Amino acid sequence: FGGCTFCSITEHEGRIIQSRSAESVLREVRALRRMDDFRGVISDIGGPTANMYQMKCKSPDIESACRRLSCVHPGVCDNLQTDHGPLVDLLRRIRREPGVRKAFIASGIRTDLAERSPTFVRELAQHHTGGQLSVAPEHVSEAVLDKMKKPGVASYERFAEQFACASQDAGKDQHLVPYYISGHPGSTLHEMIDLALYLKGRGIRPRQVQDFIPTPMSMATAMYYTGHDPFTREPVYTARDLRDKKLQKALLLYWDPAHHPLARAALRKAGRADLIGRRPACLIPPEGQDRLHGTNSNTDTRPRTRRPRVAARPPTRG
Repeated sequence: FGGCTFCSITEHEGRIIQSRSAESVLREVRALRRMDDFRGVISDIGGPTANMYQMKCKSPDIESACRRLSCVHPGVCDNLQTDHGPLVDLLRRIRREPGVRKAFIASGIRTDLAERSPTFVRELAQHHTGGQLSVAPEHVSEAVLDKMKKPGVASYERFAEQFACASQDAGKDQHLVPYYISGHPGSTLHEMIDLALYLKGRGIRPRQVQDFIPTPMSMATAMYYTGHDPFTREPVYTARDLRDKKLQKALLLYWDPAHHPLARAALRKAGRADLIGRRPACLIPPEGQDRLHGTNSNTDTRPRTRRPRVAARPPTRG
């Protein structure tokens, strides 16, 4: 029921969340426990979105008649039951199962729902995060997020603060791993520059970047091919040329010397050459001053043997 325009799950699986019973999940946990190679660790409890378990409309009649694209955008519908209690209870029952040492949640967390349940966030931080937690803010531009039907960046920041506090209270050093999309309909070089500046300002270095790919039947695909928003009929810019898509992705990977030549080209094309330099406010160093394994990154063709730190430290308490 998230209704993300770049996702076609709703079109081929329906928009109603299908949740297994707690007893069914526990039977599977016990079956795992009986396997010879089980070492007491369950790697993931969840689905495409980990914290939508047993969430549904408060009325079947309203649900059957509703034609709203998303139950959570532009705001969470008053008819949507967002109680995390059943999920918290299930997680606690799994932890009590003999032989289960750890049970992690590795699926993406929907932040605008999670922030409504401090209890869930505490349980998540204390018992079900293996050092890193996946979240998908996707972008920081309100205009692009509106085309995605995703919550604003403020929702991500509130959740990040809650998670940081809960991790600190649990005495654990844990980090969020945010995912972002480049080249989504509505995203120009200027929006990607804003995103890159946001990431740099918070010390976030995304390693896993999703470049937008049209998927069958999704709303974002309709924007990609028609150049118009199907809801407002307004024109929507979309990066279609391969080089334009690479320029957007390079800005998102601003920290990686291998992408600096393209990032510099993107900044110049957008009229933001002022962001090329060694000043703290700059995104990319000048030509010849970015180095990869001790050599000039423009000429070094050797494979990289080291990867920079993946996740950003969440905001600290205060």
